[in-house]
Amino acid sequence: MLRHEGRLRAFLSRAAGCDADDLAQEAFVRAWQRAGDFRGQGSYAAWVMGIGWRLFLDQRRTARRREGFAERDPDAVADPRPAREAAIDADRLLNQLSAQERAALTLCFGHGWSHGEAAEIMGVPLGTLKSLVLRGRAKAQKLIGEGVVP
Repeated sequence: MLRHEGRLRAFLSRAAGCDADDLAQEAFVRAWQRAGDFRGQGSYAAWVMGIGWRLFLDQRRTARRREGFAERDPDAVADPRPAREAAIDADRLLNQLSAQERAALTLCFGHGWSHGEAAEIMGVPLGTLKSLVLRGRAKAQKLIGEGVVP
């Protein structure tokens, strides 16, 4: 499991920000508890990443319920970690996308997963994943073209 730790934490840091370490730890605990559920279909790394993604979605739903569905952007994720200027711009760009678009782009372009593997991780059909990637790229390119993100 240790060889998958860096990838999972990096992915979750884009999705969940400062909660990434807690979510990654919980994902590895769940993977260990459910080791017998892994059937060898697809990669083990993708299976663990999928657990982490579902934990993120559960955490986000719970947070929204606790806030009483207050009016705010439900897909905005604050990321308070210090970073270089270029990384801050990328974070700002990604934070303007929906959580699913952000995850799809991060998995496919940031972590090098294939569309099929990313679809497995996110628990969506392959066509949906491809749509998320296309829509996320188009939104990102539009934001860059409008000068919203330098």
